[in-house]
Amino acid sequence: MQEINGRRADHDIDSVFLLRWSPRAFTGEAMPQEDLLRLFEAARWAPSASNRQPWRFVYAHRGTQAFKTILDTLDEGNRRWTPNASVLAVILSKTHNRTATGEMRPAYTHAFDTGASWSALALQATLTGYHVHAMAGIDRDKAVSDLKVPEGYRVEAGLAIGRIASKDTLPDDLQAREVPSQRNPVSSFAFEGVFRPD
Repeated sequence: MQEINGRRADHDIDSVFLLRWSPRAFTGEAMPQEDLLRLFEAARWAPSASNRQPWRFVYAHRGTQAFKTILDTLDEGNRRWTPNASVLAVILSKTHNRTATGEMRPAYTHAFDTGASWSALALQATLTGYHVHAMAGIDRDKAVSDLKVPEGYRVEAGLAIGRIASKDTLPDDLQAREVPSQRNPVSSFAFEGVFRPD
């Protein structure tokens, strides 16, 4: 079995899945727009129910007022390390779809599909020498207001994108956490025939 980044796969998979992780230490260097668009292009091709593609990204490059706007929507813990990201983004999902008769109906898989899009973006980032850290710690109401998000969309997470830096650039308490995380074994979540509770 292969081992990368202190992670060991129990089954044969592509190395990109072990290489991808969510660091907090970023160099702060500018990210060319073309590099960023490559990540969104990968996100574009994620699968979605009825091909509705409910994902939306609002992004900003470091050094812009829009970057500060997104930074200010993050919780205090995330604002400690995200200023050195090259790009900050907020990922949203469209919660309702219009039917052929004009009726608005819930899009039950909007978050599921948007998660697939995020995963494609994160893997493409790894393949091109970048890393992405998704953050649940975001003031969703402030993001909706400050980013002018219309009704019918839900804020899913914040994203920090950039090239990895030495963990020495982080506060001491975060340096200890700056390692690729491990995963539960397949047997803990994949059950043949019937569900097995934890």
